[in-house]
Amino acid sequence: MCYESEFPKAQRRTGPVAIAHCRRGDKQRRYRYPSTMDLTEEDDYDYHDNLTLNYSYEDYHTVCEKADVRSFAGLFLPVVYAACVVVGLAGNSLVLAMYAYHKRLRRTMTEVFLAHLAVADLLLLLTLPFWAADAVLGWELGLPLCKLVSACYAINFTCCMLLLACVSIDRYLASVRAEGRNQGRLGRVFTRAHCGKVCLGVWAVAFLLGLPDLLFSTVRETSERRVCMAVYPASLALEVKACLEVVEVLLGFLVPLLVMMWCYAGVGRVLRRLPEESRGRRQRAIRVLLVVVGVFVVTQLPYNAVKMCRAINSVYTLVTHCGVSKALDRAAQVTESLALTHCCLNPLLYVFLGSSFRQYVLKAAKAFGERTRRRRGVQREDEGMEISFNSHNATSQETSTFSI
Repeated sequence: MCYESEFPKAQRRTGPVAIAHCRRGDKQRRYRYPSTMDLTEEDDYDYHDNLTLNYSYEDYHTVCEKADVRSFAGLFLPVVYAACVVVGLAGNSLVLAMYAYHKRLRRTMTEVFLAHLAVADLLLLLTLPFWAADAVLGWELGLPLCKLVSACYAINFTCCMLLLACVSIDRYLASVRAEGRNQGRLGRVFTRAHCGKVCLGVWAVAFLLGLPDLLFSTVRETSERRVCMAVYPASLALEVKACLEVVEVLLGFLVPLLVMMWCYAGVGRVLRRLPEESRGRRQRAIRVLLVVVGVFVVTQLPYNAVKMCRAINSVYTLVTHCGVSKALDRAAQVTESLALTHCCLNPLLYVFLGSSFRQYVLKAAKAFGERTRRRRGVQREDEGMEISFNSHNATSQETSTFSI
């Protein structure tokens, strides 16, 4: 029995390595084949070397076809991506509009981080229509867009996670300042004067993690369609690529999660020490913190767990069954879509739950409504003057006609 793994969507470097089991009599040999999502020149060389063995092509009895996985991606991904784009663009655009309209919202570091977070979310969401079209039709947009969209996806996805960690650190330091305690070195770094440097460092780290996608992404022809994927040179072994995956999981999930848990635990301790008369506000604030951490875990943990499994499998080839390979492919699609929903939830969790931002939104809506009413009032006055003027002319004409 032989099977070969294919993956429908350009999932960057997370594609599984296909395994082929071939039986001839009592003997069983196992070969490694590059999948369409994890291809290197070295793998191509090994593949042709394996064909020179004594086993002929007739020894292959069954091939693990992934047509059903590609069909699932073509139906599932466009629907989810379209919903994410509509909701995420509306929420994050409103956040940026409020920050541009109200200069007071740019006073603290948290607000600056949230503005950068909205920008990263928007740039990430703008790549989704390209991946939706790729899932349905294949990649028909050329090599430059393949490199640009792949790098933009990786950079902004990592940047969003790091910015969430920065927000939690700044909130923790704010609670420490409220109690009058020493903030240490962290407090000297996270100041309004160094806010630009911190944001620049976050974007720089995200760019470094997205640099391999920019350099190695290319368009390859498969049996059915063109695919935008990362193709590594032979000098980069599978272990190196797996290490890149592990680094992405660490910096894009594990480190932000640990930072958030540690910082929000400190904020929770400060809230519990508040006096009893503010018990209601304290409980509401603690519930918000639990929701923020819980949503992050629910949306990001499944995707990163699958990503780690695929990275381990690319080195040790643990998946040797066609059904398991298909299930892993579908799990990667579903969990990555779940992780992308966090871009839609960020405005709700970090901005709209804040009473100050809601007040600014209400003020802006009230000012807009007043301007609209004034414009309508001016138009109605103009129309009324025009109508009265015309009616006066008509009356005067009629009066002159029926004059005695």
